[in-house]
Amino acid sequence: MIQIYKAATKHQTCVKDFLKILSIAIFKIHKKENMRLFLNIIIAVSLFSCIESKKEKPLDEMINMVHEVNEVNDFKLEIYDFDGIEKFFKTENDKTYVINFWATWCGPCIKELPHFEVLNEEYKSKNVEVILVSLDFPKAYEKKLKPFIIKHKLNSKIIALNDTNSNSWIPKVSEAWSGAIPATLIFNKDKRQFYERTFNYNELINEVEQFLN
Repeated sequence: MIQIYKAATKHQTCVKDFLKILSIAIFKIHKKENMRLFLNIIIAVSLFSCIESKKEKPLDEMINMVHEVNEVNDFKLEIYDFDGIEKFFKTENDKTYVINFWATWCGPCIKELPHFEVLNEEYKSKNVEVILVSLDFPKAYEKKLKPFIIKHKLNSKIIALNDTNSNSWIPKVSEAWSGAIPATLIFNKDKRQFYERTFNYNELINEVEQFLN
């Protein structure tokens, strides 16, 4: 709701705009019974007086904010401790898995993330699947992680690892892992390799190709 509030404070909204936003809020309440969303929209819009402006479009901006908030609320994030996530590190089928450990607070992770997204799309036909394992802190799931996933339209499978006992599970991923990110595990039923490094796209596909030949 803070995002809606900030958007509203940049502008002043007329009564007709208020009524339109109110109708959207009522629809959401009827559909999802989200009273908290309803009340926050009312508070945010009611703080401002009615002045028309031809140059600015506060209504569109605020409606977009409402939709963004609802997308975050609707998004179902898979969250596991390591016991729950360990099944993703094993396979008996013919697929090659590329598991990338990342976080929204990690600059190098964000920089290389598009390469994994492209890989996931372009190598589906070669039986390759990318899994993005977020190491974001649980308190950041709603405010940072989920909005980031939605904003950047990430299509790879995304799971959040919430397990504070890192000294126990890091060696289970790889004995060579110091715990730093970004880090990537590539494996299939015949081969397994861990990388504590960043990748550009060509470097990434060169490594993946070694598992396919």
